[in-house]
Amino acid sequence: MLRTHTCGELRLDQVNQEVTLAGWVQRVRNKGGLIWVDLRDRYGLTQLIFEEESTEKSVIEKAASLGREFVVQATGKVIERTAKNDKIPTGDIEIKVSKLEVLNAAKIPPFIIEDETDGGDELRMKYRYLDLRRNVVREKLQLRHRMMQETRKYMDAQDFIEVETPVLIKSTPEGARDFVVPSRVNPGEFYALPQSPQTFKQLLMVSGFDRYFQIVKCFRDEDLRADRQPEFTQIDCEMAFVNQEDILSTFEGLTKHLFREVKKVELEEVKRMTYADAMKYYGNDKPDLRFDMKFVELNELVKGKGFPIFDDAELVIGICAKGAAEYTRKQLDALTDWVKRPQIGAKGLVYAKYNPDGTIKSTVDKFYSAEDLKGWADAFGAEPGDLMLLLSGDANTVRKQLSELRLKMGEELGLRDRNIFKPLWVVDFPLLEWDEETKRFHAMHHPFTSPKREDIPLLETDPGAVRANAYDLVINGVEIGGGSIRIHDRGTQQLMFSHLGFTPEEAQKQFGFLMEAFEYGAPPHGGIAFGFDRLCAIFGGSDSIRDYIAFPKNNSGRDVMIDSPSTIADDQLEELSIRVSLKK
Repeated sequence: MLRTHTCGELRLDQVNQEVTLAGWVQRVRNKGGLIWVDLRDRYGLTQLIFEEESTEKSVIEKAASLGREFVVQATGKVIERTAKNDKIPTGDIEIKVSKLEVLNAAKIPPFIIEDETDGGDELRMKYRYLDLRRNVVREKLQLRHRMMQETRKYMDAQDFIEVETPVLIKSTPEGARDFVVPSRVNPGEFYALPQSPQTFKQLLMVSGFDRYFQIVKCFRDEDLRADRQPEFTQIDCEMAFVNQEDILSTFEGLTKHLFREVKKVELEEVKRMTYADAMKYYGNDKPDLRFDMKFVELNELVKGKGFPIFDDAELVIGICAKGAAEYTRKQLDALTDWVKRPQIGAKGLVYAKYNPDGTIKSTVDKFYSAEDLKGWADAFGAEPGDLMLLLSGDANTVRKQLSELRLKMGEELGLRDRNIFKPLWVVDFPLLEWDEETKRFHAMHHPFTSPKREDIPLLETDPGAVRANAYDLVINGVEIGGGSIRIHDRGTQQLMFSHLGFTPEEAQKQFGFLMEAFEYGAPPHGGIAFGFDRLCAIFGGSDSIRDYIAFPKNNSGRDVMIDSPSTIADDQLEELSIRVSLKK
């Protein structure tokens, strides 16, 4: 080994020991007769000291020539520091160096390799291998490592078997766009990279494996956001001979285990909420429960008073922001401008202040009496000092708009504390959702999700009302995982395909292998997949998943470090039976 110790482990107990360290030069401070060098590796930082009067001239000259990020090996004696540094674990000691070897010189890095760096996002992504040397980035990947280890520990203790499924699979028309891979030995035919190992894990249940999991790479060719990457990681799981309650219990256990072992947090009981209630009271299917501000419907109280905006609306709905009556006119105008932005799309905002003296002042006072406004306050459960905010319009649209306003108010009022965790199971999702563009129903989750048995007759009369045996785990307004009880018989699966617009021939071509497997004794089964990158970001207190991935893509889906995707040679395209003209 080129070192006897790491740069993070030496303490006063090792004083007078001869040691050898190796690492990267963080900084050099040359005071003439004295040179200090901060040496860094992934374990920490140790100060080296070179004294002109007691160190060989050649060693002093080498130390004086060092630059940032030089890779060096230093041998010397551990001594107690006279000026201690309580900000680092090794701050009580330093190494009086007697031998120094430069293992590799380094160019001046394009940005400072420190926690507070001067490098922008694109620059740091181009030199990601340098960015990974920074403590704040490395710690995120160490968190990811710990999450993986604890996941495997829990799953193994629950008798799950980790099985790897294929990466080159068959393209299917449902879901997001596939990444496709041409087959050289099968000209004109293509593999797809998996968006999920869904059918394979169901086949493992047919195979009798009973409990499967995999920490697996998945791929989706979709537009990117802070919480999306073209390749991402799932904790993918499936269980046989179970019902929905078994799944929720098992993976509530996994979630609590990870919080306990990694965050040292005892997670509270995971609440349950139906999809219908989530949409009614919070306007989305992943409500943030760290604060209240439930929606209140006000049609009966506000219509018929001569205010045309409310009278003409399908729905008038609002939230009560506790203690926010002190908002100034400037702040309220800013909120109004915010909801009018194209991203939100509201036509305006009505507000009513419940003043500390008990009076209520609103923007629509000429239409509503003091008694009317008191009725609003009663509906909201408002108290003096509170602010009521109202939106109106088409029901579905206005719920989404108010959902965004609710989250903004939660942020402004400091109610979205990253150190508080509010988990929630959202259950009873619709099985199908209508797509205006294609004028047909699509599976809300995927076509293998089972409908609730009592709702199956509605497939013929009211498909949009059919509920699914589907569930999502939400933490602090972020969907962490989702799954369902699966269809496990050919007849029901064929029925589902027909309602999704598949002809029998299309269903057979795409999924005939699965329906045939169901005829050989498929057990009842179900599962879930956790977004592992999102889970890591939640644990790390971040909005973006990017820093929890060693080599992520940018917002255009590019790896600017290796310049990918890139063009390939014409002869390679021809070998793959792809017409060269497609490249242009």
